[in-house]
Amino acid sequence: MTTRMPLISVEDLTVTYGDRIGCNGVSFDLFPGEVLGIVGESGSGKSTLLNAVSGQLEPAVGQIHYRTRLNETADIYRMSEPERRFLMRTDWAFVHQNPRDGLRMGVSAGANIGERLMGVGWRHYGEIRSTALSWLGKVEIFEDRVDDPPTTFSGGMQQRLQIARNLVSGPRLVFMDEPTGGLDVSVQARLLDLLRGLVSDLGLSAIIVTHDLAVARLLSHRLMVMQGGEVVESGLTDQVLDDPQHPYTQLLVSSILQV
Repeated sequence: MTTRMPLISVEDLTVTYGDRIGCNGVSFDLFPGEVLGIVGESGSGKSTLLNAVSGQLEPAVGQIHYRTRLNETADIYRMSEPERRFLMRTDWAFVHQNPRDGLRMGVSAGANIGERLMGVGWRHYGEIRSTALSWLGKVEIFEDRVDDPPTTFSGGMQQRLQIARNLVSGPRLVFMDEPTGGLDVSVQARLLDLLRGLVSDLGLSAIIVTHDLAVARLLSHRLMVMQGGEVVESGLTDQVLDDPQHPYTQLLVSSILQV
């Protein structure tokens, strides 16, 4: 019998900002093809946790082990800086809430996608452009916008372009920080449908931070609820949202129902 191994394992992770705790004693495993949602109000520690797990914020305590494409386990904070940057460029992707943080606004839409491909070794211009055009279609951007800069795009289009830029290189793990935040409701719904389809079709693993329980329910298999830097409840998404056990989770769910 084959035992399924986690793609990433987080062990007793604690992040501090001086005397203040960002997150405290967080542990979890994420398996291949699984989507983990992290929810909580502003200041709950969810974005701090995401930044630490994605290699951007070194923890005070704890370890993060990642299973590489060579089926080896590496502690990401014991890697050298070049090794970690290579991992972020190849195996990982990060979708920011504000797409301007994840795009180069001064170059064309096609160049944004092409740069990611060049970062993993692509060199043939025709193949790069063809793949960029294909991915624009996947994220519902007309191909005739390939040479237009992102500054001419709406917020929803910029977010879809950021998703294309991140996923084109075939990452194994995607981090998303409030991917639908700041968008109109109709644009959110379209983007969520797109994300759900891409994650499923590509078999991606993902960690998604959101304050929106509807987003968490739609995209994630499992859910962690954070309050004051700690995980207060976790489990299958439907189970947590339909039968919350912790008073804070109950409060979050009831506040949504009362809106």
